[in-house]
Amino acid sequence: MHIQASVTELKQVIDQVVDYTFGMDLTWDWPGGVAFYGVSRAFEVTGEQAYLERMIAWADDYFEAGLPSVWTVNACAMGHMLITLYQHTNEQKYLDLILSKVDYLEHHALRFGDRVLQHTVSASNDFPEQCWADTLFMAAYFLMRVGVLLERKPLIEDALHQFERHIHYLQDEDTGLWYHGYNHIHGDHMSGIYWARANAWAAYTMSRAARVVPEGYLYPPMMHIWSSLRDQLAAIKKLQQDDGLWGTVLDYSEAYGEVSATAGIAAAMVMQGNPLHAKYVQQALSGVLENIAANGRVKNVSGGTAVMKDIAGYLGIDRKWAQGWGQGLALAYLTAVLEMTQYMQQRQAVPAKP
Repeated sequence: MHIQASVTELKQVIDQVVDYTFGMDLTWDWPGGVAFYGVSRAFEVTGEQAYLERMIAWADDYFEAGLPSVWTVNACAMGHMLITLYQHTNEQKYLDLILSKVDYLEHHALRFGDRVLQHTVSASNDFPEQCWADTLFMAAYFLMRVGVLLERKPLIEDALHQFERHIHYLQDEDTGLWYHGYNHIHGDHMSGIYWARANAWAAYTMSRAARVVPEGYLYPPMMHIWSSLRDQLAAIKKLQQDDGLWGTVLDYSEAYGEVSATAGIAAAMVMQGNPLHAKYVQQALSGVLENIAANGRVKNVSGGTAVMKDIAGYLGIDRKWAQGWGQGLALAYLTAVLEMTQYMQQRQAVPAKP
């Protein structure tokens, strides 16, 4: 896949987005989890040590101030940054906190049916027997990364099981698109909306799963993931708007373009590597960059969104303010493009063998 992008400009924008992110008053919850996941990816791709140092300082300040006493599915998103911190410092305190989140997900988190994680945002039974696409990023992808890091096959298997079950419950086989949520008690998708950010959570995490699990082809659910992602992106690409964004409700032409969803979807396309997706990735890059202010604030990101009752509920979500998930998904996308661009430049620089 070839994309027209400047390494220098990408790094400059990434630096601006990272800097703005650290200036936000994020807490130990999913907005911070997604935001600092993006910063972690920026560090891993650019090698900028200042990003790592700032994450360490932020986390240590939070340790001193006091962490939440109860975990939720959403709060487990903070585990992504902890993985990066542990990998690069080898400090036990980070691993201990990672393992406490794993213990919660494996032994205490609410599940239904065939051990499917119920989406939770607080200590209460928020959404009885509901699975949301969001859980794939906040919990399943986290479990997968820990399983790979610590070589714990049961964690990888549980993570892939969550992906397989979420695909089963949330992806429409006829359209390839994902619903936002599923209610197991009623056996329906509630309002039945193809919400863009839900599709981004699914596409991005499935594309990462295909990359991070060693010998993924030996796990039967991985074949399911590859096929699901293929059909999802084949459907989504046709719904891209003229400005390069995807609407907050994918199949509604009047929906406003939503930047966090666009970033997650386009990042998945980059990582899948289908050359026929290059033009969609290029258009998305233009659309996302147009929505990043000079100070690094990512604009036109919809606020926190439950499974709304109707399409009007989704269209009415505010998009005025910067959000941690907007910063993080934008960084995930920009770093994916940067990583690919640097790789292509390195390949071109290698002399051909005689």
